[in-house]
Amino acid sequence: ARMPEKRTKIPLPSVGKQGSLAGWLDGFLQPKPEEEGSDEPRDNRPSTVDDDRDPVERMFNFFFGDVEDSPQGLARFDSQRFPEQYPATKTEWAEPLPNDAESEEGPLLSYLPKRFRPMLKNTNMEERDMVLTFDASLDGWDARSFHDKLDRQGACLVVCTTKDGQVCGGYNPKGWCGYGEYRGSIAAFLFSFEAGAGRRADDRPTKLRKVGGAGLAQLDFPETAVSFGSDSLLVPLNGSRQASSKLGAYYERYEDGTNTLFKTTGSTQLKSLKVYTGVYEEGEYIPFSDAEPFALN
Repeated sequence: ARMPEKRTKIPLPSVGKQGSLAGWLDGFLQPKPEEEGSDEPRDNRPSTVDDDRDPVERMFNFFFGDVEDSPQGLARFDSQRFPEQYPATKTEWAEPLPNDAESEEGPLLSYLPKRFRPMLKNTNMEERDMVLTFDASLDGWDARSFHDKLDRQGACLVVCTTKDGQVCGGYNPKGWCGYGEYRGSIAAFLFSFEAGAGRRADDRPTKLRKVGGAGLAQLDFPETAVSFGSDSLLVPLNGSRQASSKLGAYYERYEDGTNTLFKTTGSTQLKSLKVYTGVYEEGEYIPFSDAEPFALN
């Protein structure tokens, strides 16, 4: 009969300090300290610099390499590269551009006044010149003129002045096309300057963010004009200068709970309505300048 072979017991790796797999991984991936009495030159020994990565991250890097800023040539998704995928900022302000105008009074195609530039921080219009494209006092207080001038022009800034002198309005990131759509954007916002604050370039408005998700940021119907949500800021331009506002369902209220953009009343008459659009080179693509048939919002 054959004698049984003597088998060698293979030791398994220790699971580490705390008796856990994470502890073993920590020991496995943590750089080893220098060994005393080693003949290897010091410069060639492993670094003992502290590594603040957690064990899972170290294991991932060990097998797959360090995380790249642009994997496969694609930029990572963040608020700097894609600002309008995030709610409007209320704490940061844009710097004026060289062409921004000093005065708020000017003819059509005059540049955006400096006073309005800061609120466009972290929008697609932050570093793009904008010009006055629609002025109801010149183009008429009717929806057809509004859409003739603004459809397919991309993002817009709406600026209203009420009969009491309040300057307010909203930023529409996707503009209008007049196709009867509900256009959604989490980056849309309303704004209002304090009454009597003057018209300084360093004036800062109150910004009211979109709430309830991106949906219904703007109702885009050919028979009406400005419609932020179904009731947050409405300027129908049906031959009158009437404007109305009810905050809360689509855009946030003021911090004190006031639920109308006009502060003391739900509706008012406007002295002026102006809309600014971006300046694009000949042949340059204008974002959101057509229908969004597959949009979910």
